[in-house]
Amino acid sequence: MTGTANNNFFPSIGVVAESTNATNITDEHEQATQEIESLCMKCHEQGVTRILLTSIPFFREVIVMSFRCNHCGWSNNEIQSAGSIKPEGTIYTARVLDRADLNRQVVRSATCEISVPEYQLMLPASGRGQLTTIEGFIRDVVADLSMDQHLRRIQDPDGYARLQELIDKLKLILGDEDEDDAEASVGQAHTKDAPMPPFTLKLDDPAGNSFIEFLGDMSDPKWNMRTYPRTLQQNVDLGLISADDAQAAAASAATQIKQVTDSSVPILNEEIFIFPGTCSSCGHPTNTLMKRLNIPHFKDVLIMSTNCELCGYRDNEVKSGSAISEKGKRITLKVEDSEDLSRDILKSETAGLTIPEIDLVLQQGTLGGRFTTLEGILDQVHEELSEKLFTDSADAEGKTKFETFLRNLKSLKNAERPFTLILDDPLANSYVQNLYAPDPDPNMTVEIYERTWEQNEALGLNDMKVEGYEAPEEEKIEAIDFRPI
Repeated sequence: MTGTANNNFFPSIGVVAESTNATNITDEHEQATQEIESLCMKCHEQGVTRILLTSIPFFREVIVMSFRCNHCGWSNNEIQSAGSIKPEGTIYTARVLDRADLNRQVVRSATCEISVPEYQLMLPASGRGQLTTIEGFIRDVVADLSMDQHLRRIQDPDGYARLQELIDKLKLILGDEDEDDAEASVGQAHTKDAPMPPFTLKLDDPAGNSFIEFLGDMSDPKWNMRTYPRTLQQNVDLGLISADDAQAAAASAATQIKQVTDSSVPILNEEIFIFPGTCSSCGHPTNTLMKRLNIPHFKDVLIMSTNCELCGYRDNEVKSGSAISEKGKRITLKVEDSEDLSRDILKSETAGLTIPEIDLVLQQGTLGGRFTTLEGILDQVHEELSEKLFTDSADAEGKTKFETFLRNLKSLKNAERPFTLILDDPLANSYVQNLYAPDPDPNMTVEIYERTWEQNEALGLNDMKVEGYEAPEEEKIEAIDFRPI
């Protein structure tokens, strides 16, 4: 299908509205929506389903369906993706700092999970798509939670109190007046002029068919999107593979790990070690996997990964697998295009990262050890720093400057302009991929330098004894003169 034909089938909502208002459509073949008689699941009479094929700007084509029964008045709205399941899952994050952000458009597919971390609110996949705004989503949650509250107040007072506390917090976001609401807290009034508590809205869709609107362009500092590979179970839930195939794949992987672990022959870079431990998020038992990896033209590193199956907590860390280097290393990379963003980068826990063009300075220990791409580490920095927007909402000038900084950081992540990356590691355990290896990279400079005494002191190297530590040092006793004066 060509792009022109595709646009004819899926015009944008604005084009449909303009064409509908401009002409008085009488022929059913010229109507913007298609109408189909459908069975009402409430009263079992015949209702009408209206179908609209449309496209959402900067997203993709969708099918919007609206059902209404004239007999019982029941109505229902749903949205379905007109495209295929994406190769990877997507996580959209929007920082809602003021009520203007509530107008952002939200597309929720049938497989999407929505969460608001500040209120510990999580909505699992509903099996039904939805096209709404952030404000519409909050209103739906308030309506659903308020249902049967009058019964819950009598039958389950504790549950009623907890739900009502959450409902009152969500109503503060909407800024609505409570008119004769007996369930609301006494003396509480919400107005549009009252300050809105900031919060974060996250959409996690393994099918990749959900979306949160960005304002302006994709450099919107309050908006972020990242992709991730689906797990085996997620592929089963999406119907991409059968449960039997998933069990066979899991059994094969477990057999390979067992064979490697039980083998008496050392397999250095293929062996996977499993350490039982406790999840730092929920406290339940979980395992940490460790694997040795050799990075070409660099050295061996240890990759450690923890994934809790109960709460979903994930953590990855990279540590050096070799001895402490005698000297430090400073890597300077001139990033000119998107190809440079795909370079592998190993940032150890002792490395500092600097981008002079936007005054970004990450001290040693920030983000811990990471083995990813340059684009991936910039995305992690943006995700970590974007949470700082909530630290002081009263400082309008500071918040504006920080939003400008995040917008500049995002423009670098999108390769919209060149910049310089400086990775300074006093232990020389960091690495940036050389695209011309083993020849020198014209865009990268590697400087080996002697560590200062202060750097050795901070790393604990000045007091480290690596030779003759078996025998204790003899105590030196000064001679005392006991002759009388």
